[in-house]
Amino acid sequence: MKNFLLIAVAILLFAACKKDLGNYDYHPPSEPIIGLLKDTTINAIVGDSLIIQPKISFPDADPVKDLSFEWIIDIQEELRSVTYTGYPLKMLYNLGTGNRGVKLQVTDKRNGLRYTIPFKIAGTTQFTQGTIVLSVDKGVTKLSFIRPDRSVISDIYNGLNGQILPNNPVQLYYAKPLPYQPNNREEIWVLCNDPAKESPILDGATLLHRRLFTSQFFTPPQTIQVGRIEGIQDQGIVAHGTINGKLYRGVLSTAPFAPDYGKFSNYSDGDYTLTPHYSMIIGSDNQGNYSSYYFGFDDKHKAFVSFESQGEFRGSDYAVDNSIVQTNSFDPKNVGSSTILYMKPASGTNYAFFKEGSGTIQELSFRMALDNYQTRTISPIYKRVFKGSTLVNADTKWQKSVVNVFYFTSNDKIYRYNPVNEDLVALTATYNGKKVTMLKLSNDGTRLTAGYDGALLTLDVSVGKDGNILQSVTGIQGEVIDQVVK
Repeated sequence: MKNFLLIAVAILLFAACKKDLGNYDYHPPSEPIIGLLKDTTINAIVGDSLIIQPKISFPDADPVKDLSFEWIIDIQEELRSVTYTGYPLKMLYNLGTGNRGVKLQVTDKRNGLRYTIPFKIAGTTQFTQGTIVLSVDKGVTKLSFIRPDRSVISDIYNGLNGQILPNNPVQLYYAKPLPYQPNNREEIWVLCNDPAKESPILDGATLLHRRLFTSQFFTPPQTIQVGRIEGIQDQGIVAHGTINGKLYRGVLSTAPFAPDYGKFSNYSDGDYTLTPHYSMIIGSDNQGNYSSYYFGFDDKHKAFVSFESQGEFRGSDYAVDNSIVQTNSFDPKNVGSSTILYMKPASGTNYAFFKEGSGTIQELSFRMALDNYQTRTISPIYKRVFKGSTLVNADTKWQKSVVNVFYFTSNDKIYRYNPVNEDLVALTATYNGKKVTMLKLSNDGTRLTAGYDGALLTLDVSVGKDGNILQSVTGIQGEVIDQVVK
């Protein structure tokens, strides 16, 4: 009996060892290797063919026979995805502009194993990079597009949309979403003051007509007279501006992806007529707390006025401090029957230019401290005749640098003016005897773009330079009114 048990145990041990040895003969299935695709970005042009054909290595198997392919492309702003099957991916790219997250799912049909390779597609158009120019050609409003190689596509709005733009163009506004505004598309607002025709808003990527400017309002006013529109700092598509002499602000209270985000609600209520010469000013107190407010000029009461950060009208509820007056003080709450020509207010010392009934141009300087609503003051510094008074015309264009250097046009010339020492210099560039109709200063204050009939010039106005020409673009139809650079 004992021998029988020993034999039985020996047989079991032998069987167990034999089975264990069999486990060492296991071979995992081969894994396909998709070359140069994972975590990359592939560019695609809207309306053009897109072919993605990565190299595939698949040991001991046939990629064509043993693998299946699914290409899942997310269109985030539309909250949907599209799926294509097969290898390679071949399509006429029509999924719009911007980055598209893609997952290539490769399935081994022999065993059902699935492998996921993430990458991105960046959709672009021929209008993704370049400059859009607003002009007037013999009374007809037109758009041109300047490619990066400086070639010009003229009258592009009519060419793409088969429509004529409204009369009396005022401005272009570029609404570009931030990364946390995924459901909003970039837009170009073509703002015109034409009582008979509404201003259009274009798709920023295709320049196709998208909607009318009245759709930007929850309740559109009966008439729309645009003064100036600009973006709220660090808020992407959200804008503020003067419309019908009132301050409008885009709504920030909804989610950034909501359809109503950035729309104009009611204007800031109050007894005032705000001119386009205003700014949103961001400052900080002694404790480093940031605050913002609006400051501008009320043409109805001829007074400098302010608004709180959310648009509440504060008017001229500030104290006037004459302790730093150098010469010829003025009353900020009543500057007289002058007409404001230009002001771009900011924290610190400010300058404003007014035209009196006699035609003389007055230059006003003042300091303001409106961040702290307990001690709000404006301190006049001086009022004096502007040194370039005789050069200013009814259609003079102005620009101001962050260091309070001013540029202004006078027919076919551009002048630079420093109010600290009253230095007045004509820039050296010439414009074929044509009137300069647009000025745009770069954010760093080193380049000035001048527009006139048929052309744009980029001038060097960095330290020590007097406006020599860096670049010129011709072929624009009509007098340049405005431009935006994408």
